[in-house]
Amino acid sequence: MSEQIELGLSAGKPERATPKQILPLDGDTQYFGVVCDQELSNHYLDYLLQKVPWKNDEAIIYGNHYITDRKVAWYGDGNFSYSYSGKTRVAIPWTEPLLELKALAERYSGASYNSCLLNLYENGSQGMGWHHDDEKGLGKNSNIASLSFGAARRFDFRHKQNRQKISVLLEHGSLLVMAGTTQSNWQHHLPKSLKISQPRVNLTFRAMLLRG
Repeated sequence: MSEQIELGLSAGKPERATPKQILPLDGDTQYFGVVCDQELSNHYLDYLLQKVPWKNDEAIIYGNHYITDRKVAWYGDGNFSYSYSGKTRVAIPWTEPLLELKALAERYSGASYNSCLLNLYENGSQGMGWHHDDEKGLGKNSNIASLSFGAARRFDFRHKQNRQKISVLLEHGSLLVMAGTTQSNWQHHLPKSLKISQPRVNLTFRAMLLRG
């Protein structure tokens, strides 16, 4: 049985903590299920919704400037700069609750992280298209720990060569870790769903190689 996570707040016993391998080949992605009890998950969700300085994401694609409905924030050590889709973001200093969540992700994944990209999906009308996280600052075969709070959402993987698809339901207070050759061989996305009216916050902890 997994040991209890000791955070600033009482985490309680996780409902599930035994990882399940999601991908059948060419990648190492493990779903740990729920790693925070419901009370603590609710606490973190409230904090993230109310205290994070959310801003609409921006991207420059083929010279065109786009502003997304989805909102983001990026935290990290020091003055990291993070560039993707033609825009550069400078990291916000960690807060105590985010350091608690980083410690939780590191305990389960066995990896260390120095930054976190947060995404706010206010309801099921907001999602994320097919992509893979292969930015230069992440390095090859990066390890990304993804914590989810709020509405349970389906998360899909698609193999780049044979187009095989795999889906997993990311629950409130759950952890997914993408490692190994996952980013090299698989794309992922968050599909939209008009059936979902509640918000979801996703935190992706990363180990960046470059400093600003």
